[in-house]
Amino acid sequence: MRYDAIVIGAGISGLTAAALLAKRGVKVAVIDKNYQPGGSCGAFKRDGILFDQGASMLFGFGTKGFNAHRFVFNCLEEPIDIIKHDFLYCVNFQGQRIKFWADIDRFIEELGAVFPSEKDQIKRFYKDLETMYRHVMMEHPNYTTPDEMDPKRSLKNLVRHPVSYAKFLSYMNRSARSLLEKYFSNPEIFKFYNKLTSTYCYTTLEESPAILAAVMFVDNHLGGSYYPAGSTLFLPGKLEKIIEENGGAMFMEEEVMKILFEKELPTGVELRSGEKILGENLIYSGTVWDLYGKLIESSHTTDPWIQWAADQIPTYPSVVLYAYVDAQVIPEDTLPVEMLAENPDQLDESEVTVYIPSIDDHTLCKKDGHVIVAIGPSFESWDKDDAAAYGVKKEKEKDRLIELLERRFPGFENGLQYAELATPRTLQRYLNKSKGAVAGPKQMLSQHMLHRLHTRSEWSTLFCCGESTVMGTGTPAVTVSGLSAANAVLNKLGKEPFVYKKDMKNYVRIVNKPFTAEAQYSGFPDPVREIIDKASACQFCEEPSCSRDKTLDIRGIMRRITVENFSGAQRIAEKMGIAEVVTSGVLAECERNCIQNIRHGMPVEIRTVIRYVIEGQQ
Repeated sequence: MRYDAIVIGAGISGLTAAALLAKRGVKVAVIDKNYQPGGSCGAFKRDGILFDQGASMLFGFGTKGFNAHRFVFNCLEEPIDIIKHDFLYCVNFQGQRIKFWADIDRFIEELGAVFPSEKDQIKRFYKDLETMYRHVMMEHPNYTTPDEMDPKRSLKNLVRHPVSYAKFLSYMNRSARSLLEKYFSNPEIFKFYNKLTSTYCYTTLEESPAILAAVMFVDNHLGGSYYPAGSTLFLPGKLEKIIEENGGAMFMEEEVMKILFEKELPTGVELRSGEKILGENLIYSGTVWDLYGKLIESSHTTDPWIQWAADQIPTYPSVVLYAYVDAQVIPEDTLPVEMLAENPDQLDESEVTVYIPSIDDHTLCKKDGHVIVAIGPSFESWDKDDAAAYGVKKEKEKDRLIELLERRFPGFENGLQYAELATPRTLQRYLNKSKGAVAGPKQMLSQHMLHRLHTRSEWSTLFCCGESTVMGTGTPAVTVSGLSAANAVLNKLGKEPFVYKKDMKNYVRIVNKPFTAEAQYSGFPDPVREIIDKASACQFCEEPSCSRDKTLDIRGIMRRITVENFSGAQRIAEKMGIAEVVTSGVLAECERNCIQNIRHGMPVEIRTVIRYVIEGQQ
C-alpha cells in the first residue's frame, strides 16, 4: 500500500504531524516499534496503578505564553481535559523550598527572600525578560520552527518592537551565564539558575544558549504547568484518535530498519519483517543518530553528514524510579513536581526531579497511596554488563534513589508498596533514547537550534521533527516541530497549512482538581461510561496473557476505548474479524487468561466491551 505520508516514530512530535495531516485529508501511516504510542509521553500500569513513562509535567496548554498544545488541539477540534497546577513546581535548594508561583510577581518576592542582596535585580531581570517575551512570543503567536519561519512575517514583527527583537536575537549565540551576569553578582544565585537549566534542558549555564534560557525562565510562569487528566496516556491517545478517525493507519510493534530510496529520493521504509511500505513523503521523528547511523545507508548520504550526526553530544543518561507509597508519607504541602538539588556546586546523581501526579489526579491510584516518578542522571556505565552484573547494579541504583527520597520524605522506605527502576538501557529499549539520553542531543551552544536537524532534510521527500531537530527538548517544542513538518508537507501537497487565528474555538478544558474517577468520562451517557470503565480496567500488558495471538489485539482495543477512541477500536476489531470470534468461545478463554483474573479473580470484561464495539453503539 502507498501513502501520501509515512511518519517514522509515534512519539508526540510524530503523532502531532500525523494527526494534523490526517485532519487535512492526507493519507498517512505511523510506524513505531513499541506496542503503544506516545514515546516518553505515555503511561503504563502495574496492578491498576498508572505510571507516566517520562514526561509528567507539561507546558503549552494555557491561554497565554507558548501554548503549542492548546493550538494543536484547537486545530484538530479535539476536546482534551487538562489539570492546571497551582504552582509550577518546587526547587529544594540549599535547605530551602523555593516555590515557583504562576504569578511572576509572587515568584519574584519568593526568590528575593532567598537572595535578599539580589532582590532588586531579580525584579529587573524578570521584568526585562517578560517585556521581551510578550513582544516577541505572545502578541502575534507563531507556531513555527525558526528554520520554517516566513521572513516577511518576521520582518513585520521586528518593525513592531525593534528593541525587543534586537535584544532577543542578540541572545542567539551567547550563553545563559552571560545573560545573568548583566544582572547578578552573588555566586549563589548562579548556582540556583544552573540547577534550573540542568533540570529544564540538561545543560549548564555555560552551555545553555541565552535565547532558550530567556524564554524558559519566563514562559513557564506566564503559561503555567499542566497534567493530562487521567494520565499522559490521553495526550498521545487523543492524537491517535484523530489519525484513525480520519483514515490514518497505525502500525505498532513494527520497527523500521531502513529508509528506501528510488532515484536518490526517500520513497518508503522497510520493516524488520521485510515488508516494504511506500510513501510520497516521509516524516522522521527519531534521533539524529539512528537516522544517519542506521536508517539511511551510507551510499545515499555523505561521510561529512554521517560524522556530523555521530558527533552530536547527547544529554546525560538517566535513570527513572517508578514507585508507589503510602499517602501519609507525602506531606500535605508537597507539590506535584519537586526538584531535589542536594549539591549546589555541581551536577551529580543527587539531582532528581520527583513527579507526584496523584496529588492532583486521584484517578491514577487508590486514595491511600501516591504515584512517584523520580528521574535523575546516572554516570554509571550500563551498556557492557552481563545479566548478573546488570541486575546487581540495577538493585543498587534503585536503593540509592529510595535513600535519596527518604531524605526528602522521611518514612518513604517503610511506606513503599512497589518500586522498579528503568536504567539507561531500559530507556533505550522502550523509548528509543540512545544510551538513555532522555532529551536527545544537548541544546547547547554550537549544536543548538539551526545547528540541529532541520524540518526539511537534504532530500525533498524527507522531513524531520522531534527532539533532535531545531526546537529540541520538551513537549511543546517537539509538538511545534511536528506542526512544522506537517505544514511543510501540506504546502508541498498544495493543501492549507495550520496557522494561528484569533477566533479559533477552544477545545482544551481545564478541569477541577483533584480530578476524580467521578469526574472522568462524566460527559458520556451512563451506558457508554460503563463500557469505558470496563475497558480501562485493562492493564495494557507488555506481554498480554489474555491472548498470545498478536492478531487478536485485545490490549489495543481496550487502550483506545480508555482514551475515548471508539473509531480506532472499531477499526482494530474489523481488521481482526472479531465479529466471528465473539461467538467462538475464544474471548471467554481470553477472560480466563486475563492477568486481572489470575491475580484477583476479576477479569476485564472483554466480551462485553468487544460486543459493544462491534455493534457500534457509541
